[in-house]
Amino acid sequence: MELPIRFGGGHRFALDKPEGFRARMSPMILSVLDQSPISAGRSHGDALQESLELARRADALGFHRYWFAEHHNSQGLACSAPEIMIARVAAETQHIRVGSGGVMLPHYASYKVAEQFALLETLYPGRIDLGIGRAPGSDQLTAAALAGEGGMRNIDHFPRQVQEVALYLKDQMPEDHPFARVHAVPTPADIPEMWMLGSSDYSATVAAVLGLPFCFAHFIAGPVGAQVMTAFRQHYRPCEAYPEPTASVAAHVICANTMEEADRLARGRDVWRLRIERGVFAPFPTPEEADAILAEIGDGERQRIAQARSQQVIGDPEHCKRGIEALAADYGVDEVVIVTITHDFAARCRSYELLAGAFALTPATKAA
Repeated sequence: MELPIRFGGGHRFALDKPEGFRARMSPMILSVLDQSPISAGRSHGDALQESLELARRADALGFHRYWFAEHHNSQGLACSAPEIMIARVAAETQHIRVGSGGVMLPHYASYKVAEQFALLETLYPGRIDLGIGRAPGSDQLTAAALAGEGGMRNIDHFPRQVQEVALYLKDQMPEDHPFARVHAVPTPADIPEMWMLGSSDYSATVAAVLGLPFCFAHFIAGPVGAQVMTAFRQHYRPCEAYPEPTASVAAHVICANTMEEADRLARGRDVWRLRIERGVFAPFPTPEEADAILAEIGDGERQRIAQARSQQVIGDPEHCKRGIEALAADYGVDEVVIVTITHDFAARCRSYELLAGAFALTPATKAA
């Protein structure tokens, strides 16, 4: 049995220095990546209710997509099942595309993922995205618990899994495949829009070889992003659905009325990241908690925070608009997927509202 494309687990493309991209000709598209953050003093349930409310607001503001991240056994991030949140949000919104950012495919059987998203696409035709990732979204112990008694899948099989999901959705499994007579039901009129998500050259390689759209996680691995995106385009293999490489970039952004307020709001994420480096997995701290911790850190940790900040867009609306446009130009993309985390939910909503105003988003002009 052979799938249409063979892909060795060890193959990656070489990263050259990024070349200048052609100037963008399309209007900027803004989307949302929601990690369902849990704020100190709040519960997992509170975080998920906030995600529902933010999705409704994003739909009304004219954002293009709303993606849910997948994390497990976390005291800081609440969504462990994007497919459930997708169904709920798609039912409560009208315009915005809804999807996963992403499904951590090595945890699951390809067929089950295909069935879930075939069902979602059937219920909400033309609005569902299937974003796929390879990272565990957890620690190794939790990943082992997800795998169960059968054991964890070999991540070298990840490219084959991605192909299988696509073939199940298209109902085009090769005749010599062991499951050729198995069909993903229900059968939607069209398949969900599939995206490869990642923060490395590996994910970009899979996307390029399989002819899939690629979203780079700048908020995780910004320094290498432009090189990875250049290589993705250089090695892209066209397919019928995507004859040209399609890409976006996901970035952490905090927008407030003033530069000072944005800086204050961003300190909570600074401390949350710092705690993870220390092995402490906790909810997002209040600004007061963050200031107390930051007052006691050493020069080394301050430098790491400064480096992380340099990969984020933090400021007032004018500053954020310039920063997002510059980031899009660096990557040669028209779509930026915005991750915003603040302890105060009202400030988080306000950040998206200010961005929508800065870019003059409206549901009527949102891409279909």
